[in-house]
Amino acid sequence: MTSIPFPARRATILVVDDDALITLNLADQLAELGHVALEAYSGREALTLLQTRSDIQLLVTDFSMPGMNGVELIEAAHGLYPGLPVLLTSGYAELPEGVGADYPRLEKPFREDELIRRVDELLADTASI
Repeated sequence: MTSIPFPARRATILVVDDDALITLNLADQLAELGHVALEAYSGREALTLLQTRSDIQLLVTDFSMPGMNGVELIEAAHGLYPGLPVLLTSGYAELPEGVGADYPRLEKPFREDELIRRVDELLADTASI
């Protein structure tokens, strides 16, 4: 049995996906690693959390959601917190041209070690700011 490493830095992470099973699974994985994982099931719900909480240190969002897609959510989140690190997840091999190209991505399905590595990288980048 392999042990799962603890994160380099613990953080409050907002997880957003319209698929409840994916959201809960991802939030559970992050919580097991010692992070505080907040859940939202739409872009609007995520924005409400971002407006009412000032402790969110990372936004992990799915691209394809009804109403407000992940890129639109990221842009709105950056309007509130310009330096907020983000991780865009997607089950699509390719996003539409020019969409989300500037944001770190993690393609679904992903392994837990890939998630840990990306989260650690993004949090390490903000620790040096």
